[in-house]
Amino acid sequence: MIDIETLKSLNNINNIAVTEHARIRLIERGIAITDVVSCITSGEIIKQYEDDKPFPSCLILGISTHNIPIHIVVSTDNEYIHLITAYYPDTNKWKSDFKTRKEH
Repeated sequence: MIDIETLKSLNNINNIAVTEHARIRLIERGIAITDVVSCITSGEIIKQYEDDKPFPSCLILGISTHNIPIHIVVSTDNEYIHLITAYYPDTNKWKSDFKTRKEH
């Protein structure tokens, strides 16, 4: 399992490795790398994906630099944070706490 404190200790723009998928999504969604840093600083892990490869990953709920709830999925090798994706949670898919998916 990933620990939020480990991520916070690595939380620096120079320590965030951005996958090609994540880079494209950041551009499409208007999310800056500073929003990712802000999310980790303010965030909490709301879901663990322990079976992800090559490293386990997790979903973090935090606040962007514009004070908007944001979700990021990251993994870590304990040297770098690997950003997998980032998005602003959709109120049609998430309950008002942005931690719980709505049932469909």
